[in-house]
Amino acid sequence: MGEFLNIFIKSAFIENMVLAYFLGMCSFLAVSKTLSTATGLGLAVIFVLGITMPINWVINEYVLIPAELEFLRFILFIAVIASTVQLVEMVVEKFSPGLYAALGIFLPLITVNCAILGGSLFMVSREYNLTESIAFGLGGGLGWFLAIIALAAIRERIRYSNVPPALRGLGMAFLITGLMGIAFLSLTGIDPTVFAGWSGTVAE
Repeated sequence: MGEFLNIFIKSAFIENMVLAYFLGMCSFLAVSKTLSTATGLGLAVIFVLGITMPINWVINEYVLIPAELEFLRFILFIAVIASTVQLVEMVVEKFSPGLYAALGIFLPLITVNCAILGGSLFMVSREYNLTESIAFGLGGGLGWFLAIIALAAIRERIRYSNVPPALRGLGMAFLITGLMGIAFLSLTGIDPTVFAGWSGTVAE
């Protein structure tokens, strides 16, 4: 449990996908104009990362490595991601047509979101087990969700501010993202293993 919490906290805050590695910036900047659309896309990213990470782990460990077909990782990982995104797209279209229309092309583009594929590749390079992969997927999705929610909330507020014309729109979004990245950079000095110690103390 301690290791699960350790990886979850680390991937959500200390090694945030978008603010530490700047993965998934296209949809992050484009869909963060309003809080409602940012929330919808953020939840979709959590779901896709949480589902695809363990599936890709199983495929890698029990299919690709035993058969020495590691060169097919990219293709199979993207196929799993695309299938999951298609499922999300159908659910959103059925139950929330307004959100589906607001997200537009950026919902199916989760398939090629660098944060989604990057998560699976990080999982392989760091040699996570199944439990650790689930923790990493959920934590990474939560971190991306929190980042886009924060940016959307700030962008909604600055609409009422006197922003110089040259910085309106993406210009200000880039500046805010940079400042958020600097803020999250301060978290790299935190040792996430302390959380494992806390969980052990609570268990005792």
